[in-house]
Amino acid sequence: MAQAAAPLDTRAFAPFELVFAGRYLRARRQGGSLSVVALFSFIGIMLGVATLIVVLSVMNGFRKELLSKIIGVNGHAFVTPIDRPLTDYSEVAARLSKTPGVTLALPVVEGQAFASGVSQGGSGVYARGVREQDIVRIPYIANNVRSGSLANFDAEKGVAIGRRLADQLGLYVGDSLTLISPRGTSTPFGVAPRVKSYPVVAIFEIGMSEYDTLLLFMPFEEAQTFFNRDDDASSIEIYVDDPDRMDRYRPVIEEAIGRPGVVADWRQRNRSYFSALEVERNVMFLILTLIVLVATLNVISGLIILVRDKAQDIAVLRTMGATRGAILRIFLMTGCAIGAAGTFAGFLLGVVFCWRIQAIQRFLSWVTGTQLWDPTVRFLTEIPAEMNPREIAAVVVVTMVLSLLATLYPSWKAAKTDPVEALRYG
Repeated sequence: MAQAAAPLDTRAFAPFELVFAGRYLRARRQGGSLSVVALFSFIGIMLGVATLIVVLSVMNGFRKELLSKIIGVNGHAFVTPIDRPLTDYSEVAARLSKTPGVTLALPVVEGQAFASGVSQGGSGVYARGVREQDIVRIPYIANNVRSGSLANFDAEKGVAIGRRLADQLGLYVGDSLTLISPRGTSTPFGVAPRVKSYPVVAIFEIGMSEYDTLLLFMPFEEAQTFFNRDDDASSIEIYVDDPDRMDRYRPVIEEAIGRPGVVADWRQRNRSYFSALEVERNVMFLILTLIVLVATLNVISGLIILVRDKAQDIAVLRTMGATRGAILRIFLMTGCAIGAAGTFAGFLLGVVFCWRIQAIQRFLSWVTGTQLWDPTVRFLTEIPAEMNPREIAAVVVVTMVLSLLATLYPSWKAAKTDPVEALRYG
């Protein structure tokens, strides 16, 4: 007499459930449509996760690089006079330098001018007059000198310019740069433009095209003479040890000024710019999440096809003692396996892409023969990428949740299958 088949293990996530879930993922001669849909679902989820990680990392890197360069060159806080010119700039700067948290306070003379060099034409520049003792303490200038030197900056009475401006004007260290200011000397016939030549003593490269093209540094006293300053300064720039905590330093700085003045920090000067970056970043996250959502919809369609093809298998399992919960878990694990595999592959692809983004960019530029990253349009000379572990974890969690939600309806549909009807009409 034949021995009766042993009943199925009805425990949650029993071995037979894992066996059937893995079997349904493999291609077979009959009913192999799931493997095709599963493959495309896997690719879609992988590309969606990788794209999210790459885009968010590039936007984080873009913000970090811009922020570090903007506040690294321009300072973190700015003191401008109210009632009278800033003729006591040396005393005010000395008091501010002794304030706790302030690393540097320097008087600045600023003005716009037109610069010309060896080549034809010229360029508008933003000239800044600073003392030699101060310019050597500005990290993004002193640490990025590509040719020449800032030693004896005051004595040589020369200028330091950005590399892109030097290339545009055809200048090298030792050449003469001509500055023209419309607000020059008063004559009986009106105000005559001031024209003066300065030797180029240093060429720096900050890595931000706008600064490398527009910024020009000159000795403080030379700037006072060129811009008709009556022994005063335009403002005092302040650098602190933690720019993100300006609210803590602001009251102390205002007290240390010792005279009427207005204090503005880097957040006020660049609020609209960085707010726009933050809005763009959030919108991009929502848009790119739709890619993952579309990929998870493929999981739904694939599982629905699988449930329809495996109706007889489901009926046999039910007659052997499998519960509805077991059927639900089989198809739940099938869909989650696709989502988990796609998420993990997308995570690896996104991290590797961000890690080697510069090499990939150079390779694609070489293959296509075009400049894929134009620094004159995108401000930075290289593509930045700053991976944030919290954001990457959020992308992984969101994708896994969407994959789980996508499997619920097909799994529930499979669990509701009537074995009698499936065997009768199968």
